[in-house]
Amino acid sequence: MRRFGLDHDTVTAANPRLVYASISGFGAAGGADLPGYDLMVQAASGLMSLTGAADGPPYKAGVAVFDVIAGLHAAVGILAALHHRAATGVGQHVEVDLLSSALSGLVNHASAHVARGVVPHRMGNAHPSIVPYEPLPTADGELVVIAGNDGQFRILCQVLGLPGLPDDPRFRRNRDRTAHRDALRPLLVAALAGRTSAEWFRELRAAGVPCSPINSVADGLALAEGLGLDPVVTVDGVPGVRHPIGLSATPPRYDLPPPGLDEHGAQLRAWLAG
Repeated sequence: MRRFGLDHDTVTAANPRLVYASISGFGAAGGADLPGYDLMVQAASGLMSLTGAADGPPYKAGVAVFDVIAGLHAAVGILAALHHRAATGVGQHVEVDLLSSALSGLVNHASAHVARGVVPHRMGNAHPSIVPYEPLPTADGELVVIAGNDGQFRILCQVLGLPGLPDDPRFRRNRDRTAHRDALRPLLVAALAGRTSAEWFRELRAAGVPCSPINSVADGLALAEGLGLDPVVTVDGVPGVRHPIGLSATPPRYDLPPPGLDEHGAQLRAWLAG
C-alpha cells in the first residue's frame, strides 16, 4: 500500500477523519515479511497441535478459521474506531493480525499456558476439563453428548438407565469424572449402544441434556431451517447464506446478488475519481 501511496500515514495526512484498517498475517514488525495464509497460522499458533487424535498426527481445522476470526476482530475494531470518531472527530489506525487473533481464539488453552505454564495437547474430541463432552457411539453412529455440570450428568444417567452412576465416588463431581474418564466412557458407550443416534437425540433433548448428531453441512442447513433460522436467502435467483446478525431497527438487506468479475468496476472507479 505504501508503494501506491495508500498507506495509513499518507492517506490520513490528507484526511485525519479516516478510519483505516490493516489486516496482516503476523503483524507489521518482525513478522512483516511472512505471508498470511490461514494454514500457516493454524500451525504457528498451536491450534494444529490441539487438533486430532491423541496418538495421531496434528490436523488443521476444516475451514480457514483464523481468516474468519481476524476479519471479525477487524470489524469490531472499525466499529469502535467509528464510535471514537463520532465523539472526537478523529479517525485512527485499526491493526489486526492473524496470529494474535489465533492466540486469542485459543481461549482456555492459551490462558492455561500463560497463567499456569500448561502445554495443552491433542485429546481427539474429548474436553480437557468437562466429562462427558465428546461424541459417543450409538447403535448406528455417533452422538455428541455433553454434561456441562453435575445436574446434567445426573439427568443423562437417568435417561440412559444408569441411575446409580452419579453416586459413584469416581463420577460424583465433574473433577472426579475428569480424573476417571477412562472408567466412565465405556459405561456410557454400553448404555448408548441400545438405540440409534436419532432416538437418543429425541430423548436426551426432551430431558434437557445437551446433545447433537454429527451432521453433514446439508443436515446443518436443514436443521437451521427447521429451527426457524431461515439460513438461506435468494437474491435475483442466486441463493446464499443469510447474515447471522439480526438487528431490530436496521435488519440486514439483500439488494444485490454476488457480483460478477468487474460488474461494478466502472461505478467504483467513477466514485473513487470523484
